[in-house]
Amino acid sequence: MLTTHPFDDDKLREECGIFGIWGAEHASSFVALGLHALQHRGQEAVGITSFDGKTFHSHRAMGHVAGNFDRDDTLRNLAGRSAIGHVRYSTTGDSGLRNIQPLFAELAEGGFAVAHNGNLSNALKLRRTLNRRGSIFQSTSDTEVIIHLVATSDKPNRLDQLVDALKQVEGAYSLLVLTDDGMIACRDPLGIRPLVMGKLGEATIFASETVALDVIGATFIRDVEPGELVVVNDSGIRSFRPFAQVAPRPCVFEHIYFSRPDSIAEGVSVYDVRKAIGAELSRESPVEADYVVPVPDSGVPAALGFSQASGIPFELGIIRSHYVGRTFIQPNQAVRLQGVKLKHNANSALIDGKSIVLVDDSIVRGTTSVKLVQMMRDAGAREVHMRIASPPTRHSCFYGVDTPERAKLLAAQMNVEQMRDYIKCDSLAFISIEGLYRALGEERDNTAPQRCDACFTGDYPTTLTDLAEKDGGASLSLVASR
Repeated sequence: MLTTHPFDDDKLREECGIFGIWGAEHASSFVALGLHALQHRGQEAVGITSFDGKTFHSHRAMGHVAGNFDRDDTLRNLAGRSAIGHVRYSTTGDSGLRNIQPLFAELAEGGFAVAHNGNLSNALKLRRTLNRRGSIFQSTSDTEVIIHLVATSDKPNRLDQLVDALKQVEGAYSLLVLTDDGMIACRDPLGIRPLVMGKLGEATIFASETVALDVIGATFIRDVEPGELVVVNDSGIRSFRPFAQVAPRPCVFEHIYFSRPDSIAEGVSVYDVRKAIGAELSRESPVEADYVVPVPDSGVPAALGFSQASGIPFELGIIRSHYVGRTFIQPNQAVRLQGVKLKHNANSALIDGKSIVLVDDSIVRGTTSVKLVQMMRDAGAREVHMRIASPPTRHSCFYGVDTPERAKLLAAQMNVEQMRDYIKCDSLAFISIEGLYRALGEERDNTAPQRCDACFTGDYPTTLTDLAEKDGGASLSLVASR
């Protein structure tokens, strides 16, 4: 099967996108539009839950927002002035309907719907404990653990129950919770996963990225702070900070690949950062060439930065078709190999006889890079130099990003020269971790890193309970909330 982006089969996949609105007529329609803008964060499944003041309504489906939420009758059935939504990728375990978010349950205090962006690194341990206490799970999602922790809490009210639940979990989470009496938005104390807040008239909005606010004409207000819970209801907006304060560690890969380039992350333009990464890369690893060629689409801003800093002309040496459907089934391996060209094809008239610099955002397994270099060779390129706008990915992510196990990460098995030989390019270079931070306008503190960069450094900011117990016989693989 050929996915939407054939060359993206070897990319890190972001965990999910979440969007919620409180206090707007036809709330679900705004959520659908917001999820359209966040579709890049999760392309396997989508769901929306609304509340009309009396009843919760949900619609969840496999596939994209378009095709599932572009029918008037579907949105009419999601009545109410408040709603939350979720787009997701699955990783391990069941990717079927039961794991599509928002998840919903009728608890003692009323309805409880939750959309989760992230991954709980002790979900298996918590789930085993809850099972022994009599909890009956309906999904294999780590998000359902939060629902059961809330349901079994002995705290006196919904907010305290949620705080009690979150104090028991490890890992990364940005959450939107919809209840009978309000909406709650929160981020984990480290702020690993993003969440922003906006306004549209009198309505309050939360989203994974600012671009989702732009799409509906909303105004960005601020980030939800790490460790903050924001409660919105008919009484207004209240902020709570129930967790011990720690130094934030937001995910650095949001700036490299996950966020849309037209988003603002932590007050900084993602597009500008990616161009700055390319400029740093050109200074760290210069090369003589005729053209700088981006790997579409994620490599474009970094390639522009590389071109402008180096003086080497920027050209589109790979042309991407935007008219291939989400899937395309090929009957055999020979046809599958040719199927890649349905989505990306070399601009041979430009490439023939030239020395080129291919700029990509990352190398994971390396299979994509092999195809790219061969495509350029077949198009007549005299030399192919690869420049990568992130440090080598040597470690798996356990905070909501779909990374292969470490044994399948090319940079974990080979040094840069061995990788160059494997990919068969003329030269290969990655931006340094220091250069990455410079592009962000920062200097990395090696004693207390200010971001989560564990996929490059192995410096995980939280304990990884389930991973540590993996060899002890954990029998169930949960689907990360991606």
